[in-house]
Amino acid sequence: MESVADPDQRTRRIAYAKELASRLADDNVRVLALTWIDNSGITRVKTVPVDRLPDVAGWGVGMSPVFDVFLVDDSITAGRHAGGPVGDLRLYPDLHRVDALSAQPGWAWAPVDRLTQEGEAYPMCQRSFAQRMAVAAAEREVGFRCAFEIEWYIGVIGSEGDMEPGAPGPAYGMSRLPYLADYVPALLAALDAQGVPVDQFHPEYAPGQLELSVAATDPVGAADRYVLVRETIRAVSRAHGLRASFAPVVEAGAVGNGAHLHFSAWAQGKNLFAGGYGPHGLTDRGESILAELVARMPALCALTAPSVSSYLRLVPQQWAAPYQCWGRENREAALRLVTGTRGSEPRAANAELKCVDGSANPYLVVGAVLAIALAGVDAGRPLPPEVTVDPATLPEERRPPRLPQSVLAAVDRLEEDEVLGEALGAPMLDTFATVRRAEADLFAGEDEEEVVAATRWRY
Repeated sequence: MESVADPDQRTRRIAYAKELASRLADDNVRVLALTWIDNSGITRVKTVPVDRLPDVAGWGVGMSPVFDVFLVDDSITAGRHAGGPVGDLRLYPDLHRVDALSAQPGWAWAPVDRLTQEGEAYPMCQRSFAQRMAVAAAEREVGFRCAFEIEWYIGVIGSEGDMEPGAPGPAYGMSRLPYLADYVPALLAALDAQGVPVDQFHPEYAPGQLELSVAATDPVGAADRYVLVRETIRAVSRAHGLRASFAPVVEAGAVGNGAHLHFSAWAQGKNLFAGGYGPHGLTDRGESILAELVARMPALCALTAPSVSSYLRLVPQQWAAPYQCWGRENREAALRLVTGTRGSEPRAANAELKCVDGSANPYLVVGAVLAIALAGVDAGRPLPPEVTVDPATLPEERRPPRLPQSVLAAVDRLEEDEVLGEALGAPMLDTFATVRRAEADLFAGEDEEEVVAATRWRY
């Protein structure tokens, strides 16, 4: 974000915030929710009256740095760079992302950047990390378009454990739609009112499981949109007597919820994933980006599948993509190349990172993907051989490596990765690893059903 330490920048922010607050008040908006996502993947919030927006835009809202070491159950750990009751930060809303919440009349929302009291960048702000990586990409004259797919489960409020599916019936079945006859139009209307373009919606595999795809945008905008869509889903669900869960696993042993990231890379107005002479039309630079991602997938997994429950989802033959490989339209490969329908490749070709779930911090995900992509874009790295079948069906000696099978294994790989380590910086890397190791300790000795029950409604 622009420097709030610069008096001229602060003056401009305050003036714009006054206009914005007036428009919101005219629309009967009275409260502004300021959100960030912590290292446990939970969206946290502070709220202010809308008439305080100019002051907040200029001077921020106070918060404790201790939130960086909250765990999924709200217990608190401590690392070398965060923990304890001492210190303060300031939350500054992104004024260009402020949006009235259609499903929560009287409320507006904005994502925040976290700065020090001196107005300097806070080294553990995940959104600022994503912004830094986007700026680095622009300096290299490479642009990225990103979008998260969102899967969630709806349970009927008041049923035992809220585990009666809100949309029962066959997988992807038309017979589920009558249960959603009011719910889906209300959700789409709310998203449309908030300026979120929806590409498609459908019932998913498991009972009560749904999926929504939104249009691609800039990387930070994609992470912001992901937060806004999830909170809109949560509000619309509640209004319809339903409870929404984005947890990696909602029912032990069943198919889990993903949050797959689609992305494309562009240079000089051309898609690097189309029009080249590499596999399936990849350009040299596009192929090198994807090769770098495949190579660093085990380390990236710590950020994309960061919770204990992630590894209950990331198992073979459940379309969760637990293998370190790539393939065109291979939904069991961690990296799926989507070339698009013939003739649409120049605009449609993209890659899907499938080993992402709803316990991940989306700002860390997009920032890490950009960091790896920038390490690979001009490296001339070739892709390994494509996997064209379900990897689990291959003979063991030909099977690609499994991704890490536990939080601890993934964090170990992350701490060994020089590209991600340098991009994140020591404070953020150490604090993230501290939280994830503490969560592994939190659930040590608990069986799968206990882990699922403890995390089902946390995300």
